[in-house]
Amino acid sequence: MNPKLSKCYGQKFTFLSLYALFFLVFISAFGAEEKITFADMVIYNAKIITIDKETPRAEAVAIKGEIIIAVTSNQAIKKYIKKGETSVINAKGRLMVPGFNDAHIHFLSGGYSLMNLEFRYITDIKVIQKMVKNRISESQPGEIIRGGGWDHELFPDKQWPTKDILDEVAPNNPVILSRTDGHSIWVNSRVLELSGITRKTPDPPGGTIVRNPNTGEPTGILKEKAQNLIDTSKFRQLSPDEQRRKDARALELALDAARRSGVTSIQQLNDYAELFQSFKDQNKLTARVTFNMWLTDDSVQLNKYNQLREKYPQKNNWIRFGYLKAFIDGTLGSGTALMFKPFQDDPSTSGLPQMTYEELEKKVITADKMKFQIGIHAIGTKANHWILNAFEKAQQLNGKRDSRHRSEHAQVLTDQDIPRFAKLGVIASMQPTHCITDKRFAEKRIGHERCRGAYAWKRLLDAGAHIAFGTDWYVEPIDPLEGLYAAVTRKNRAGEPGDGWFPDQKLSMEKAIELYTLGSAYAEFMENRKGSIKKSMLADVVIFNKDLTTIPPQEIMKAKVDYTIVGGKIVYQRNQAQ
Repeated sequence: MNPKLSKCYGQKFTFLSLYALFFLVFISAFGAEEKITFADMVIYNAKIITIDKETPRAEAVAIKGEIIIAVTSNQAIKKYIKKGETSVINAKGRLMVPGFNDAHIHFLSGGYSLMNLEFRYITDIKVIQKMVKNRISESQPGEIIRGGGWDHELFPDKQWPTKDILDEVAPNNPVILSRTDGHSIWVNSRVLELSGITRKTPDPPGGTIVRNPNTGEPTGILKEKAQNLIDTSKFRQLSPDEQRRKDARALELALDAARRSGVTSIQQLNDYAELFQSFKDQNKLTARVTFNMWLTDDSVQLNKYNQLREKYPQKNNWIRFGYLKAFIDGTLGSGTALMFKPFQDDPSTSGLPQMTYEELEKKVITADKMKFQIGIHAIGTKANHWILNAFEKAQQLNGKRDSRHRSEHAQVLTDQDIPRFAKLGVIASMQPTHCITDKRFAEKRIGHERCRGAYAWKRLLDAGAHIAFGTDWYVEPIDPLEGLYAAVTRKNRAGEPGDGWFPDQKLSMEKAIELYTLGSAYAEFMENRKGSIKKSMLADVVIFNKDLTTIPPQEIMKAKVDYTIVGGKIVYQRNQAQ
């Protein structure tokens, strides 16, 4: 080509390119229509606490599929609505928060507790007797009678009950009744007889057979690993089909309870992955599930866990493999929490370790090396000290990573150990209702001074630690409102006068909600997908009939969930006449 023509064409091309670029900028700035994705669901006219620091408050949300596509104002949300395609909810000024994520829950056991006898808050043993007698009249001969939720600290004499009380109404059917903390059981003579438990039976390691001090005979109370002495093979057995149907019924009841309470995610203890998957396949799963397995140092079992982890990876939004769990001690209620010093009301013991420290350390190091997350039940001061030491040792040997190991409960801590949670990146997985349940007897057990480190949410947060809230259902009620009430008041459920128990540890309502949503999501490596109401997050939200941030504390537990929405679908809507 002629050089002169080439130069001319080049100048012309450059001019046209600049003109096109100017035209595009002009159109973009002055009137080109923004392409809008219409929403499947819009919620507007709400008071939204987003738990998002960038946009802490909003009025409206647009949802497409399972994902939030806009968090904005009532005016701006209109462009996401397409008549005939978008479902619209007028929140009428009601409070909306992220869906609650229960970081520590025995979900199937909770479902079973709705099928079994429930003794929560019962103070009269004769009522328990009558309930057992009535259940036997409805049961087959020899059928096992199960129940739970009793608390001897609520009985007038505060004494542990005995097998004789059950024998009066249940001489032939085996009866197993779990204490409210799940760490002690109360059985009748039939259970002891069928299991071969006598005065000559030695206490197992990590367990106690409570005995009559005069005769040495078992009283019917079995603590911690002594519960494993019960030989259920001698009882009437369910067929595999009967067991599957019963498990499925328990899960149905548990999911219903979760929906009604605004619980949209659970961190389940333990397993049942196949059962959850079957519900998901049938479109019956209405809560997201992270399930956990038992901590071990057995390489064969850990490799099986690894296969399960690959089958249910962290990238999943509905069913995911979580952490490996172990117990290092018991509870305050049963007097088996592992402390540095003896209990004040029973100086003969300072708790009941469930394994030696050496066993604990070996299991932690082995599982950590395979990059498993670990969560260990730890109530007492010594128990928490031990697990922090084991986590620290794993870091030293295996290298530091974002492991997010957990203390399940972190109930009573020393001043020295509180800052170690942040230093080691250990999550305090706590249940605020334990505070208002256990405070009735905590000081009797361990004294006022040690209780300074009990349920110390504020001190942990001030030290930079991460906290995840949950309920420990069936041990405590599943309703998050009870936990929120406990966190902001530290008072008993009746609303006692005063400022609450160690009031310097009280939280604001918004912070308590955060720990129950984003805090719990962080504990399962999902803080970038759920736990806040934010664009691109999973559309899991709850709408209440009352503003939890402004109502008097005594009204918190009376509030109702009006809507529970999981993945952009309404899974529960309250009948407004309720």
